[in-house]
Amino acid sequence: MKSRSEKLKRLVDVQRHLERMAESELAETTRQRGVLSETIDVVVDAMGSAHPMHRVFSGHYAAQLGRLVQKDQMLLGIQQVHEARMLKERAKGDRLEESMEEARTMEDREADDNQMLDLIDQHVAGHAPASGKVEGR
Repeated sequence: MKSRSEKLKRLVDVQRHLERMAESELAETTRQRGVLSETIDVVVDAMGSAHPMHRVFSGHYAAQLGRLVQKDQMLLGIQQVHEARMLKERAKGDRLEESMEEARTMEDREADDNQMLDLIDQHVAGHAPASGKVEGR
């Protein structure tokens, strides 16, 4: 049968995996926002360009910019959700790790106490009188 600390260790491992998954999702969302930001910069540069071809497509660029800004806002909301989830998973992992360490400390203390009691029992058993009459009655 597994001890409480071993069970908690397994839970800590699972929780740390969930934390890494949340970090990965956050990193991906951040990367997507970076790419989107670059695209927005390109569209804004094209809108501000004096080149005659860009002036022809200015209405298209304005609509595209609106969609890109809307998508950036959506990704910002998703990023905030991922940040909160990552912090929540990290806090859970930290609490589980503290519980695991406390359980391990208690198990070690119990093992030390049992070992001490065994030594006392052995010492008392080794010096017991052979007969109840020897006790000086």
